[in-house]
Amino acid sequence: MACNRVEDRVYSAFGLFPVNPVRFESCQSIPHGGVMLLLPFLIECGLLSYRTCYDARRGYYTFDSLLITLSFFALLRIKSVEQSKGYNPGELGKLIGYDRTPEAKKLRGMIHELTRAGKCEDWGKSLSMKWMAEEKPELYYVDGHVQVYHGYLAELGKKFVSRQRLCLAGMTEFWVNSSQGLPFFFITAEVNEKMIEMLEDEIVPRLIKLHTVSDEQRRKMAENPDHPLFTLVFDREAYSPALFKKLWEKHHIAVLTYRKGVKDQWEEADFEEVDVDVRLGKTQMKLHEKEITLDGYSMREVRRLTSDGHQTSIITNNRILTVTLIACYMFGRWVQENFFRYLCQDYAFDKIIQYSKDEIDKSVMVVNREYSKIQYEIKRCREKLYRIKANLYKLQQNALNENENEKPGSWLKKTVPLVEKAGQVEGELTRLIAKRKDTKYKISLGEMPENERYTKIHQESKYLMNIIIMICYRAETNLAEKLAPHFSRAEDEIRALVKAITHLSIDMMPDMENSILNITLYPLSNHRSQNAVARIINQVNDTQTVYPGTNLVMRFKIATMRIAPSQEF
Repeated sequence: MACNRVEDRVYSAFGLFPVNPVRFESCQSIPHGGVMLLLPFLIECGLLSYRTCYDARRGYYTFDSLLITLSFFALLRIKSVEQSKGYNPGELGKLIGYDRTPEAKKLRGMIHELTRAGKCEDWGKSLSMKWMAEEKPELYYVDGHVQVYHGYLAELGKKFVSRQRLCLAGMTEFWVNSSQGLPFFFITAEVNEKMIEMLEDEIVPRLIKLHTVSDEQRRKMAENPDHPLFTLVFDREAYSPALFKKLWEKHHIAVLTYRKGVKDQWEEADFEEVDVDVRLGKTQMKLHEKEITLDGYSMREVRRLTSDGHQTSIITNNRILTVTLIACYMFGRWVQENFFRYLCQDYAFDKIIQYSKDEIDKSVMVVNREYSKIQYEIKRCREKLYRIKANLYKLQQNALNENENEKPGSWLKKTVPLVEKAGQVEGELTRLIAKRKDTKYKISLGEMPENERYTKIHQESKYLMNIIIMICYRAETNLAEKLAPHFSRAEDEIRALVKAITHLSIDMMPDMENSILNITLYPLSNHRSQNAVARIINQVNDTQTVYPGTNLVMRFKIATMRIAPSQEF
């Protein structure tokens, strides 16, 4: 279907000579061609930097064409390889310089060919280093996202999924983002590792390796011993004063998180109303700060008083941040939550690409399932015992009230069965506690029964798609930031405009003599959006982006509709 370069395909199939199949022709009204406007941003964000990790592919379709195709699919919200069957392959093929896009089977084969080398993690690390060197962040948001698994091939542990309020089988990815919500990298937990373990063993070591220390930061750290290397912001899942102390003393890393188990209340008169600058603008908050000691470690505590009297407690060992910045960064965690939500809704974030499983190192320590079962039985016994004791207490209170309708001592007959039952439950509870004492809390994976042993979903293809999604999200964000100054309500409207741009039709006219690929975007639905895009076209053209595989410089313009004076009314 839609194949009109038959000779090129045949020669490429037999390897008779190297073929350069990227060839553009004059075309009009290409649907979804607006996605071409994001290609300069994709290349700027590192889409083609994979070449440093992978060898070039010989064949009709190259790895360049594969990654551009997958990126265009993601930006067009084509959420799976199979879903691409509902789009015209010939029209989409014109956008990548081919007669058609690869069919679903070919795409899967090329993804397998790319991931077979096992270099996606190396590519991801090089991208992280590039982004962090460019942005030089001093604060990172860390949070976990559970990829729920509904299949039957892999044996995965259960995690609590907050968005569904259920414990479901899946794998947890821990993401590190900037204060603007832009992703840097992610780490996948092997089994059921908690955030505290991942922070200490995986995330912090990688951040130390990738984090770029500027000359100005070195000077500040030399002048002020309280100046941290960087600050980590996360929720209560990683609450541990011992860990906070260790990170500061060993690496000079500060933390910012919510405090657990707050029971006391501060005087409302102590709180002062201050202006806090958040992404949606300035807002007023009632804040107050005190010095506290948690498990022998001194930290700063900042509380926010809401209109209903609730006090939200924030703790940090960063001594240089102002109270307003502490509130701004902590309550600004929603940018990472919105990042996850946006990817799930628009990019099919949890989609499985290759349905296969991988084995896990048998030396990995996991929580013993037998221990968990005993713990659950102990909990049930204790709940049962509490209910029995509550009924006994109720009978005793009725006896003290000397109910006239009952004969004296009748309550004793009612309590005897309950006392006997309580004794049985207490005996069972004692037995279970003794059994728990003799059971290991953690065992190696090799000690688990083979039919219950944990495995994991094939990670290489998921790693590849996550990298492409990160690049697409960053490219989309870069375009949105250029458009934002032209919108008064940019936070609400700008993402919708970017999605509208990707679905515009285009005319494409290659000028081979001058090595220019002229691309004309069709008009948008309203003048405000039209004018905003028209104002940034020159900025995009100034990048002088060459389409991969050609010598053609991409040059954009947007069509305008002018009404003749005689037609005005």
